[in-house]
Amino acid sequence: MSFIKDFFNYVRTYSRYVDFTIVITYVLLSLIGLVMIYSASMVMASRTPGITGGNPEHFYIRQLISILLGFTVVFIMAYFMSGEFLRNKYFQIAATVGIFILLVFTAFFGTEVNGERNWIRLAGFNFQTSEFFKIVTILYLAYIYDRKKDRLKQLEGGHLVPLAFIGFCTMIVISNDFGTGLVITGIIAGIFIYSGISIRFLAKVGGALAVAAGAVGVIIYMVKGSILSPHQQARIDTFLHPFNDPTGTGYQLTNALVSISHGGIFGNGLGDGVMKLGYLPEPHTDFIFAVVAEELGLIGVIFILCLYLIIVIKALRYAAVSQDMFYRLICIGVAIYISFQLFINLGGISKLIPLTGVPLPLLSYGGSSFLSISIAVGLLIIAAKHVKKSKALGHT
Repeated sequence: MSFIKDFFNYVRTYSRYVDFTIVITYVLLSLIGLVMIYSASMVMASRTPGITGGNPEHFYIRQLISILLGFTVVFIMAYFMSGEFLRNKYFQIAATVGIFILLVFTAFFGTEVNGERNWIRLAGFNFQTSEFFKIVTILYLAYIYDRKKDRLKQLEGGHLVPLAFIGFCTMIVISNDFGTGLVITGIIAGIFIYSGISIRFLAKVGGALAVAAGAVGVIIYMVKGSILSPHQQARIDTFLHPFNDPTGTGYQLTNALVSISHGGIFGNGLGDGVMKLGYLPEPHTDFIFAVVAEELGLIGVIFILCLYLIIVIKALRYAAVSQDMFYRLICIGVAIYISFQLFINLGGISKLIPLTGVPLPLLSYGGSSFLSISIAVGLLIIAAKHVKKSKALGHT
């Protein structure tokens, strides 16, 4: 009993440093996503007994497991993990080497899903390694440029070492999953710019990236015969001419646009959407926003977007007030991760940009994506905790 009492006393003591606005917003988005996944997938799940056993709650239950795991991860990070652990050299080495091995293994031996080889089959679940590379990118760049913060204005070749590693890994991801690679590229660019690196060095970095991208592109072309996979090429064609083949390649995008238009201001009501009834293939994944718009309408969409905005604003605020480069770059990385992925998903569904297969953060079905975002939220809470502790001690 004394252990339980000490545990709750510990949690109560450290709760004053936890930003519960972030926690509550994260929980709300997760639960809204769970409800919408059930609404979007129950009919499809009951019609695909070969995959789900005819259980309409199949995807709902699997997502619930991911959410419970994600909540546990966030709780542990909020109360039992410090930024100093994340700064540890051996942790950084283990994380970077581990993710590199996983990415290479996935590229050659991974499971192909929906035309993209970016999955590893593990204990009955598909594990998407590229989702966790986003987290490693944020942590690794924050660690490296925190160590080099006194020399960021200098044009040194040593800065190219982390760039070369992250850039090479990103090109591996892009070759199999363009959308995720695009998000990672946005994270890299945002952290580089915010870190205070000189303009001359940024220009040098841009040139190096262009050369590296060209070299990797040539290698991919020589091995595969094309830089983009047929699946990726089809997505670009669909973006340019979605209504040329509304029952073929443009089927999903066309029906997504119809679904969004059906929602109006107040929506058709939760569970009363029509387009999920066979018109939107796998509506619980990347296209769940179309179901949200149809059932909850413009009001529901605005409410959900405001929840995302709260997390992003919180991240930017902590980046602005913290004087510790490591935590500042973590906050910026998390803000870009969530906002850029949100833009790519919504932009693809609304035909603003080509479809890339990027999930809607916390709302789309998928354990890897949910756990990756959960870890990112945990990192933000750790950074916020550091800022609050520092403020209590009289410095930030």
